[in-house]
Amino acid sequence: MDSASYKGSSSVLSPLTCQTVRELLRIKAVAWSQETGLPASVHVIVGDKIFNLHKYPLCSKSGYFRRVLKESLDFELPDNFPGGSETFEMIALFTYTSTLPMDPFSVTALRCASEFLEMTEDYCSGNLIERSDLYLNQVVLQSWDDTVIVLQKCQCLLPWAEDLLIASRCVESLAFMACMEILDPEQRRDRPVVTLQALTGQAWNSDKVKEIARQELWIQDLVALPFGFFKRIIGSLRRQGMKEKYVSPLIVFYANKWVLSKKTHQFWENMGDHNEQEDMVSVLSLILHGIIELLPLEENASRVIPVGFYLALLSNALNLGLSAASKNKLQDHVTPLLHLAHPDDFLLPTNDKESIASCKELETMEKIVSSSVLSNSENGQTPFGNNSAIAELWDGYLSKIAVDLNIGPKRFTELIETVPESERQTHDSLYKAMSVFLFAHPQISQEEKACVCKYLNCQKLSQDTCIQAVQNELMPLRLIVQALFVQQLNTHQAFKDCSDSFRIAHFSDNSGSLSGSRCHISKSQQMADSAQKKDVAESTSGTLNFLLEKDLNQQKKEDRDSTSFRIQSLEQELMSLKKSLQWQHISQGSEQKRTQSFRMLERRPLKKKPKPVPQVTTCIGTVNWASHRKYASRLLKIFRRLTMIGKSKSKRKQVDSGFSSGASPCRKIQHVHDIV
Repeated sequence: MDSASYKGSSSVLSPLTCQTVRELLRIKAVAWSQETGLPASVHVIVGDKIFNLHKYPLCSKSGYFRRVLKESLDFELPDNFPGGSETFEMIALFTYTSTLPMDPFSVTALRCASEFLEMTEDYCSGNLIERSDLYLNQVVLQSWDDTVIVLQKCQCLLPWAEDLLIASRCVESLAFMACMEILDPEQRRDRPVVTLQALTGQAWNSDKVKEIARQELWIQDLVALPFGFFKRIIGSLRRQGMKEKYVSPLIVFYANKWVLSKKTHQFWENMGDHNEQEDMVSVLSLILHGIIELLPLEENASRVIPVGFYLALLSNALNLGLSAASKNKLQDHVTPLLHLAHPDDFLLPTNDKESIASCKELETMEKIVSSSVLSNSENGQTPFGNNSAIAELWDGYLSKIAVDLNIGPKRFTELIETVPESERQTHDSLYKAMSVFLFAHPQISQEEKACVCKYLNCQKLSQDTCIQAVQNELMPLRLIVQALFVQQLNTHQAFKDCSDSFRIAHFSDNSGSLSGSRCHISKSQQMADSAQKKDVAESTSGTLNFLLEKDLNQQKKEDRDSTSFRIQSLEQELMSLKKSLQWQHISQGSEQKRTQSFRMLERRPLKKKPKPVPQVTTCIGTVNWASHRKYASRLLKIFRRLTMIGKSKSKRKQVDSGFSSGASPCRKIQHVHDIV
């Protein structure tokens, strides 16, 4: 709030110093003795000071002095006298002069002390109670700065300030002026009202929150108040209709200064006296408990507060030993909004010497993640919605705690199972967590490695992560081969797409009937192709599993050279599969193109050097189709048999009758395969 906006036009004198008041009081007492000829017969003890005064001025304005001075001229004011000796000096001066300059720093004490001394209008017109109330209502409560000063002074004058409604009037006045600042009917603001939207999607940063709070002077004034008054102002703001998106940031700013600030924690830790540390912990616990009570309860209202703020409060609640009810309330705030959190907001031990495996922070986060995933599943959230984001955050959290040597394989697998595998859209972060764990625990056995990595699905790895998994020596052999197989399937799919595009681009120009046959494939042919691909995949998978079992039974730990040899063997098997699939695509050509190809191969000399075949690059190396000469020679023998069969008249008639019978292209191809 702009201080000039609500700066009162108070025409008060400058605050009087104690020395000035004491000197004026001495002068007035001497003058009174000279005028009346009466000595100062009353001796009043206030604290450690003694005041020599006259009886008549005191009794003329105070009902309390009238009663006390009837019994004795020497008496002592009680210890709970509001304002102490300094305030009594000003009241004594008022009894002699009937005038007293007031200011926001002294008016609260004067009002409370005058109430104690019963300085009402019944004894004197324009008495001190009337004058102090008039100053509070017409000057102080019309100014933001003066009201803040008076409210701060009320902290030292309890319960008098509460009984006289001074604190209540200040609270309501500040809340009203804050609402007017937000509403701003005259549009005097140069910038929008401060909110926490700038923290959306970012990790909790106490210094950045402090910088945001410094943008408004009126926010700094409210944050500097004692918590009891601040709590009442928040309640008044809500009663007067201020929107929650403006009220909640005030709670965040207050908690950040008094609970979450690094300077506060350093001040607390640097205290040498053990009793002072205990007192500080007690004060922080009370403030934190009160802040938790102030937090909005509605889910929509709580969205204006970053999730990192709740997690930061929860971390301090664990350290300060708050009640279970307060901790559960914070967890209830975090659970529905966990998917909006930042990975750096997750709780970690504040003490570096404490083990992560046994800390309260890990146990609390595990409970929150489980509750959040279960709640989203019950509410019908899809696996790739909020739970997917939570799984990504949790896997990132596991990467940080996996370095702790006290976390064994069994405990780590329990942490992985906190989020079901079906909720993970990608396993890249999970792979990173496993890799960090295996690097930090090199002493674990192969069985334990396999147990930890059994949750990793290579089909949910990205291309780059899958390549890293193949090259990672820390991973179990089974996982490396699975990652390799996934890479080969991806390579085969890419090769198939490229081959289809090449065939359509070249064959569509040669004949219209060929193009038509390519575009209009019968349903039965599609079903036959899909069944054939399925059989090939199953056969390949069975072969792969057999090879894996054979390798794992032979030896538990293989060095780099033997692993490379097995990978090359598997690569050759997959390359053979690619050759067979390529031949199937070529064999689906038209009869005319096939016959021409057979004749060209027959006329071509066998010893002639073949044309270079383009190479295909995989994740392992380069595959050269020309290297498989043995397989190519088998193909040439098949072509010669087909040519010899073509020369036979009976066979030719059989083939012609089969082709001229109107059979589908699929049956024609099947017929040729039967002959071969």
